Amino acid sequence: MTNKKQNVSVLFMLFSILFCVCLIAANVLETKQIQVGPISLTGGLIVFPISYIINDCVCEVWGYRKARLLIWTGFAMNFFFVLLGALCDWIPGAPYWHNEAGFHAVFGLAPRIAVASFIAFICGSFANAYVMSKMKIASKGKNFSLRAILSTVAGESVDSMIFFPLALSGVIPTEALPPLMFWQVILKTGYEVVALPITIRVVKAMKAYEGEDAYDEGISYNVLKIFNF
Repeated sequence: MTNKKQNVSVLFMLFSILFCVCLIAANVLETKQIQVGPISLTGGLIVFPISYIINDCVCEVWGYRKARLLIWTGFAMNFFFVLLGALCDWIPGAPYWHNEAGFHAVFGLAPRIAVASFIAFICGSFANAYVMSKMKIASKGKNFSLRAILSTVAGESVDSMIFFPLALSGVIPTEALPPLMFWQVILKTGYEVVALPITIRVVKAMKAYEGEDAYDEGISYNVLKIFNF
């Protein structure tokens, strides 16, 4: 019998932990509405784009297959967190506890919002990883900055086009959805552009430390092959 083990590096594990923390934090921060100039946004904008930056770094250094494992791990941890929050929200509070409304506002995620969020995350994250991977092969590893930006545009566009209609259709005016989606993509991509000098240095350091620079030639892009890494 052959005992075949598949290993991941400590650095990949740390990036995976940070990825999951960003997704979970985004869920909590999304409950606060913030104002940036004339534009209304959610607090999740502070942290959610970091997950796309991590996705880019992992795909660039270890390849699409590791990014696929990362995305499904993030999905599972986020789902677990939402499930625990919903369970705790459902359990009646103690008679002396008077923060029920505040707790429900943060953790009582409506099923419609939760489903829209999960579907949008999976589709957007895989669109980001796929574009990043294919562009790296086509450019022979050049133009990381362009690849990082365009993959984010693709991922955030897919995320926004799925999440907002599913979550908010019928809740806000239909004509308000396109500008809301547009500004989400623009601002989150702008976040990536601002962070790009740091991202480039991080990627270079990761490649040097790991001795990795994956090219996804001949691999399967099937999103369900989770443990094929």
